[in-house]
Amino acid sequence: MKALELKNVTTTISNTTLLEDITFDLKAGSVKALVGHNGAGKSTLFKTILGMLEKASGKITVNENYDQDDSFLTFKQMISYLPEEPLLLTELTAMQHFQLYGMSYELSERTLTERVNRYISGFELKDKLHEYPEALSKGMRQKVQTICALLPDTPILLIDEPFIGLDVYAMDYLQEVIKQKVRNGTSILLTTHQLERVRGLADSFIMLQHGKIQNQGSISEFETIQRRTEL
Repeated sequence: MKALELKNVTTTISNTTLLEDITFDLKAGSVKALVGHNGAGKSTLFKTILGMLEKASGKITVNENYDQDDSFLTFKQMISYLPEEPLLLTELTAMQHFQLYGMSYELSERTLTERVNRYISGFELKDKLHEYPEALSKGMRQKVQTICALLPDTPILLIDEPFIGLDVYAMDYLQEVIKQKVRNGTSILLTTHQLERVRGLADSFIMLQHGKIQNQGSISEFETIQRRTEL
C-alpha cells in the first residue's frame, strides 16, 4: 500500500518554480530519505505536502484514498511533522504543548499520559514539564518538539533534520523510536545530513537538486552514488 503518493507536483512562488514535476511514493511501513544540498527543495517539499505552501499543480494523496485537495482536514490528521527548528508557543509550558498535540490528534487522556511519560523518560525531560520555551536550552526545545511529533500514531511522519540539536543519547533514543514506529506501520520521510544514520534507518532515497528529482532508488544505490561523488 502507498502511504503517501505525489504525482507531478509543482510549487511556485511569484513565478519562481521551487519544485518541478515531483513524482514518488512512500510505501506503508518504510523509511525514505530525502537528500540534497541546502536549497535543493527538501523543506519546500515538506511544506507542500503539509499544505503550508500551495502547489501549482499535481496531486498528493495519503493511504491511496485521501486527497490533499478534497479531504484536507482528514489528510492533515494523518500526518505528523517534526520541523528542523522548534515551533513552540512562548505562552505554553512543555506539558501544555503535549496536551495541545494530544487534543489536535484526538488522543485519549490515558494514551497521552502513557506516551508523554515514556518519551520524557527517554529524552530525559522529566524535570522540564512545567518550563516555558524561553527557559529551555535549544536542545531541550528540540526534544519538546520531537515528543510533540511522536505523540500521535499517524500513518505518515515527516522529519526534517531530526538529530540537529540533540545530544548523542537523545539521537540514539530517537533512532530506536523511529525504528519502533516503522515496525508498527508508520511510514517516514526524513531529511538529514547525518548520512551514517540514514544508512541505519532508510530503505530508499530521493535526491533533490534545484527542486527536481535527480535520482531515486534503494538506499544501497544511494551509497553507490555517494562513493562515486566522493571519488
